[in-house]
Amino acid sequence: MLSQTEKLNSIANLGVELSQIRDLDILMEKILSEARRFMNADAGSIYIRKDDHLNFISYTQNDTIRHRHSEVEKLIYSTFTLPIDEKSIAGYVAAAARSLNLPDVHRIDPTKPYRFSPYFDEVSDYRTTSVLTIPLVTAKKDVLGVLQVINAQDEEKHVIPFSKNDEKMMLHFASIAAVALERAKVTRAILLRMIRMAEMRDPEETGAHVNRVAGYSVEIYEQWAYRNALPEKKIDATRDILRMAAMLHDVGKVAISDVILKKPSPLTDEEYKIMKQHAVLGARLFWSRQSDLDDAAAEVALNHHERWDGKGYPGYVDVTTGNPLPGYENRDGPTPGKRGLEIPVFGRIVALADVFDALSSARVYKEAWDETRVIETIYKDSGHRFDPELVDILISNIHMIRSIQSRYADSS
Repeated sequence: MLSQTEKLNSIANLGVELSQIRDLDILMEKILSEARRFMNADAGSIYIRKDDHLNFISYTQNDTIRHRHSEVEKLIYSTFTLPIDEKSIAGYVAAAARSLNLPDVHRIDPTKPYRFSPYFDEVSDYRTTSVLTIPLVTAKKDVLGVLQVINAQDEEKHVIPFSKNDEKMMLHFASIAAVALERAKVTRAILLRMIRMAEMRDPEETGAHVNRVAGYSVEIYEQWAYRNALPEKKIDATRDILRMAAMLHDVGKVAISDVILKKPSPLTDEEYKIMKQHAVLGARLFWSRQSDLDDAAAEVALNHHERWDGKGYPGYVDVTTGNPLPGYENRDGPTPGKRGLEIPVFGRIVALADVFDALSSARVYKEAWDETRVIETIYKDSGHRFDPELVDILISNIHMIRSIQSRYADSS
């Protein structure tokens, strides 16, 4: 439990810490976990305004429920929308752009317009009591979303109300978080514009698809990192850049002809050879390597079509020319692919995430496969196309994959 002095010191460092996170999803998780730690709150949610609509999507954390499961297992919550109006607590705070500190949500003054919905408590066997809800407001007074912390605890883990000082501290916390969120939303918008450029060329490369691939990739990476005992700080930093890099895995397709990308019939051998160049062309976009994101994006673009058995592409090539590196020439056939652990882990992860989503999604040439068929296919390719350890991680965490599919469903 943080003291007042520790809270003040945490706020002083918060801006720097949050500014280092560039991905919107990763940032929202970080803000929520820090807010809960800051307030010694058992649970909480962060609601972010979605596009230009008066709706929210939310991220939720709850220590009490999490401790019923694995220590490294995240909670699963269905994505939902919540109107910005006075009927709900979060909706009221967003509409009024003012905080709300409720000692007991089961004893709300009946003259108030907002009400507490007991639905989550009922389905999860949890009791929400004290709730502090703060608007996330930009310098221009726009409401980006709402930050909510639930069930303040004392040193004996008893639930207590949030104090007036807690409310003041959280208002300051929220103002710093809003600056970071606004920056991350701009970064996400830039990435999605790049994706839309690719989508103009390849209709399969949609914002929903790349967000799903990125989400799967982060979940697989986290579990792989825990299994391999990577430090927590390393995991946190890597999640941020991997998610953005995974979104850009197929951006090299912008350089491939429409005649090939949109061909309704199977590609000829020569056309397929040209199509495969998108991996090198995508890596070339980031080859200036001015940041860790450039490094990660180049690694993903170049390696996400390599196979565990060495039958993938492009293999060991000079990214600037596309030619085989010295010692890897093969005059009788294509450049030998990288195999096994020669393939960088980001490439192995995104390869699996990309194929899983392609099989699970409808395409112009096929219907979406059901989950059982997808898993059977992925499992059969374990040790051939995919890293067996990563396949095991994906299948073991299929509940998280379903949650991401729900959050980033294709538009109907």
